[in-house]
Amino acid sequence: MSMELVFLGTGAAYPSPYRSASALVLRTEGDCWLFDCGEGTQTQLMRSHLKAGRITKIFITHLHGDHMFGLPGLLCTLSLNCSTTAGKEQQPVHIYGPAGLRKFLRVSLELSNSQLLFPYIVHEFVPTADQSPTEGMIDSVKTECDGELYPQEQEGRTIYLDPEEKCYTLLENEQFVVKAFRLYHRIPSFGFTVQERERPGRLNVEKLKELGVRPGPAYGKLKNGESIVLENGVTVHSADVVQTSIPGRKLCILGDCSGPIDDAAQRLCWEADVLVHEATLNDTQKDKALEHGHSTPSMAADFANSCQAKQLVLNHFSQRYKPSSLLKGEDENNIMEMKLQAAGVFKGNEVIIAEDFLSISVPIKKNHSSTL
Repeated sequence: MSMELVFLGTGAAYPSPYRSASALVLRTEGDCWLFDCGEGTQTQLMRSHLKAGRITKIFITHLHGDHMFGLPGLLCTLSLNCSTTAGKEQQPVHIYGPAGLRKFLRVSLELSNSQLLFPYIVHEFVPTADQSPTEGMIDSVKTECDGELYPQEQEGRTIYLDPEEKCYTLLENEQFVVKAFRLYHRIPSFGFTVQERERPGRLNVEKLKELGVRPGPAYGKLKNGESIVLENGVTVHSADVVQTSIPGRKLCILGDCSGPIDDAAQRLCWEADVLVHEATLNDTQKDKALEHGHSTPSMAADFANSCQAKQLVLNHFSQRYKPSSLLKGEDENNIMEMKLQAAGVFKGNEVIIAEDFLSISVPIKKNHSSTL
């Protein structure tokens, strides 16, 4: 299964002609998952090779406007473009985000009298008081949304922190497990880990031929871990003809932060294949970054090292840092200097500077045992 990360917006605070506001898509075969939805995300989708109609899940890291102001408009545009074929049931779009997101969407859609042609479900996770300064915590009374569901809205879950795991389990299916972990910012912020489940190892076809096992249902049973008995009475065990399972890929996407709350972030991001971390300001502006709850390239690299990430992608840059293609002469806000700052600290394979429409393919892991 192919996996691709596509950056639609890599700028902080507001969209500019050079960097749109925060938005990132994880594309797998058939599905697109959107992480954050700043202003202009739907325009960026139209300019990309992605199909907005393939979006099935949306994850919001925190409730600052540059990460969610594009969401009501995107839903309305998806509705305008969705199929209205008689008898065709529209699948719901699942939206995950901090407490308050459900109310934001409901009020936005109600006041604009927006009618959606597909169902949506908001699943909220509840932050803890240590995720921001006191003034950044939103009173739970203000985030409550106990009224009638908006037309096309379906009841979602309220997800609380697991006291033992210190994280939130958002999604578990046959292919992926998605969890959220807490970050410190001016308002509660979160990171997400997308863990692909391990895949069964390959069959040793040559050995199966030698044993006289014919292609067909027997192959499926062996790959599923079962044993079979041949006509000659010989028992063939799965472990004898199936290689070790292939580990799944892991992607980690962090929202705005000056650091994690506890060791859950490091544990969940351990050996991430790709780790996306904000670097709003360069290392010389560290005090200012911390004051506003943000990170610098070296801070991002330190966290990536702590969880032995393989690849670090810097993201969410102040609009003062133009993409490398637009740099002129001795620009004092040189984005490539930020890459050097991170690379001087990072011990993994590569540091990448995110730019709008950057695409990163995440290759399937290989089993290094012999294959036939």
